[in-house]
Amino acid sequence: MQRKKTDVDVILAILEATATAYPENEFIKSITFQYKERGGLSKKQLQGLHGKASKVKSIPSHKLATLEAVILKKPMKYKSALPETTPLYIKNETAGKLIETILAKYPQHKRVLFLKAKYDNNETITQAELTELEKFNKLLR
Repeated sequence: MQRKKTDVDVILAILEATATAYPENEFIKSITFQYKERGGLSKKQLQGLHGKASKVKSIPSHKLATLEAVILKKPMKYKSALPETTPLYIKNETAGKLIETILAKYPQHKRVLFLKAKYDNNETITQAELTELEKFNKLLR
């Protein structure tokens, strides 16, 4: 990522002033390194920097105001709630009942056995196959 070359870099000035105020702080060291290497910080990192920098008396208020404006300019990321999980396939109960009644009388019926295998594997039974099952059921009566 190419860092913007500007004459006035408020964030870098705030980072350097906070680093002199807190020389042993690892957070300030790490975000300073990241800012110099990558050229930018995330919104949360800038908020953390603002929290640390607001405690330092040597940083002018106009630089803190500029940092606040940069933070407000960054987009807020929201995590949405997970959607409800619904089953991919809902079994057709009428088709299951028709298959059971036909196989009770004719357990070796090949077409109905094929449709039963389809039904058990959660594959969709088409309307034509459903009418075929109803037709077989009418013939059994």
